[in-house]
Amino acid sequence: MKVESYKIKGWKEKETGVLISENDDWILVNHIPVDYVIDGFKLYRKKFIKKRINGESEKKIERVLNLKNKNIPALKGFEFNNVLETLKWSEKKYGLFEFQDKGETELFYGKINRTENDILIIDMIKSNGKIEENYDFEFSIKKIHSITFETDYFESVRLLMNDEIKNYLQHRV
Repeated sequence: MKVESYKIKGWKEKETGVLISENDDWILVNHIPVDYVIDGFKLYRKKFIKKRINGESEKKIERVLNLKNKNIPALKGFEFNNVLETLKWSEKKYGLFEFQDKGETELFYGKINRTENDILIIDMIKSNGKIEENYDFEFSIKKIHSITFETDYFESVRLLMNDEIKNYLQHRV
């Protein structure tokens, strides 16, 4: 098990995770948002990583996770791909996707509405699970820094979204 931290261009706080695998463009980790807690998976685009760190702090996390006999979960059915194909995979598997762009504090949940050249237009999924179909904010696919799956918050938004869809369909009948 190898724990690494990443300094991301334009972000103040470093990101930490258990390294699962990587290719030329991406690093896939089990995300560690705080202390010794593993919460879901995160993909980081290598072109936005300024520095990879495996220092004392990361070695301490490795030690604690090993002492806890922490099983490192696998991300089933995942294959590295480009940004758009990865978002499509997430939407197909989970019903939605989550990503971050240059702003480290904003998470975007959604479904693909359409793409135009390098622009992604999404139907935004709000934190209460409601889908805002006319969101129409344009994201540059080139500026997406990370994509996240299966975190506690991701799963919560997914459950709320599915419940909203179920309630909507029940009231249409």
